Amino acid sequence: VTLTAGISEATSAAKAADRAALSGSVHNFRNLNGHDLIHRLDDFYRWQDLRRALGLWPFGRSTEAGPRRHATVHDDSGRKMAGANFGSQDYLSLSGHPEIKAAARAAIDEYGVHSAGSPALVGNTSVSLTLERRIAEFLDAEFVSLFPTGWSAGYGVVKGLVRPSDHIVMDRLSHACLQEGAAAATRNIHLFAHNDLTDLRAKLEAIRSADSDHGIMVVTETLFSMNSDTPEIAKMQELANEFRATLVVDVAHDLGSMGPGGQGHLGIQGMIGKVDLVMGSFSKTFASNGGFVATKHRKVTEYLRYFASPHTFSNALSPLQAAVVLKAFEIVASPEGDELRQKSMANILQLRARLVDAGFEVYGDPSPIVCVKMGTEDVARLVSRQLHASGLVANLVEYPAVAKGQARFRLQVMANHTEHDVMCAVDKIADGYRDACIELAELI
Repeated sequence: VTLTAGISEATSAAKAADRAALSGSVHNFRNLNGHDLIHRLDDFYRWQDLRRALGLWPFGRSTEAGPRRHATVHDDSGRKMAGANFGSQDYLSLSGHPEIKAAARAAIDEYGVHSAGSPALVGNTSVSLTLERRIAEFLDAEFVSLFPTGWSAGYGVVKGLVRPSDHIVMDRLSHACLQEGAAAATRNIHLFAHNDLTDLRAKLEAIRSADSDHGIMVVTETLFSMNSDTPEIAKMQELANEFRATLVVDVAHDLGSMGPGGQGHLGIQGMIGKVDLVMGSFSKTFASNGGFVATKHRKVTEYLRYFASPHTFSNALSPLQAAVVLKAFEIVASPEGDELRQKSMANILQLRARLVDAGFEVYGDPSPIVCVKMGTEDVARLVSRQLHASGLVANLVEYPAVAKGQARFRLQVMANHTEHDVMCAVDKIADGYRDACIELAELI
C-alpha cells in the first residue's frame, strides 16, 4: 500500500509539474515589482527552469555547424538531436555557397575581419561603400545607410527621424525593432488593424484633423513573419502622400527570396523606387548580419548618419560581412538566383499543401515562412518537445509573440530542402501533434 501510495504521489507531482510548465508565458514576467533588480527575477527563472528541465523550453538552442538543411542541435540544457532543419533563416541556401565563402576569404585577406570604427568616423571600407551603391541600384533608390544589424536599421530609422511631437501610425503586428523605435521616439503611437487600409485612413484623418504641423511616419512590412501575409503597398503610399506622411516599409523577409529578380513584394507590386523609405535585413537571404535604409534623398542618409544612434554609436558592418552580402546580391540578381527562388517556392508550395492535407491550418500566402497553427500554448509546447525527440528543428512561436491560443511553428524553408525533408517535417509534426493531444488529455 505504501509503495502504491508513493508511486501515486510521484505521478501526481510529475503531472503537477507538467501542468505548471505548460501554463503561463513570458508576458507574466514583463513588469516586475521589488526593489532588488536581480532577486525579483526569481519567479521567472523558476518557471523557465521548470520548462527547461521537462524539455519544454525550445529557445536558446545551438547548432554544431552552419545553417544547413540538416542540423545537429543542442537545447540550452545540452540535450542533443539531429534532423531536418526548418529553423534556420537561409532562404536561398547561400550561407554555404562556394562563391560566398570565397568572397569572405578574399575580404579577410584584403581587409582583415574588423571595421574598427563607426560609419560616422572611419568604420566604412571600400567594400561597404560598394555595397551601398549596389543596394541603391537594386532598389532604384539613390542613397543607402548600412547598419550593423537589421534590428538596428529598423529601430534607427524610426528613432532617428521621429521627434516627440510627431506621430507614428504603425501596423499592430510590426516587428519589435520598429515598435521599440517608436516607443523611444514619441508617445504619439497609433496602431492600425493588421493590413487594414480603412483603419489606416481613419487614423491618418484623425491625426491630420487635429495636427497639421507635425510629421507622421507610417510603418509596415512587405512580409509579416508570423502570418506570412502582405499589405497593399501602393495604396499605403497613396494614403501617406494624401495625408503628408512618410511611409517606411520593412522588406526583411522577402527581399532576395521572392519576386522578379529577387526584388520581393515591392517588385511583385510594381513599387520598386516608389516607396519613401525602405529598410531591410541581410540575415534572412543574404548570408550575414546587417541591415540598411534606402532612400531617394541624400539628406536622409546624412541625417541618419548622425541621429540614428545604432548607426552613429555602433561599429560599422565589418568588411567580411559587407563582402558576403555584396556577393549574395550578385547571386540573387543572377539566373542562379532565379533558379534558387524556383526551388524554394516548389518546397514552400509542397510543404503548405502537405500540411493542409494533414489537417493543419497554414497562415497567409506562400513565402519562405510557413506558419502552421498548433493552437493553445500547452499543446504547442508538448509538440515542440516531441519534435526535439523525433529529430525536427522547428521554431515554436507562442504568446505574446502571437495572440494567445494561436501558438504556431514558424517553418523556414530553404532552397536546398528536398521532397524527403518536406515529407519528414509534415509526418513528424502530425505525429507530434497527435501524441501531444493524447499526453495533454492524460494530464487533465
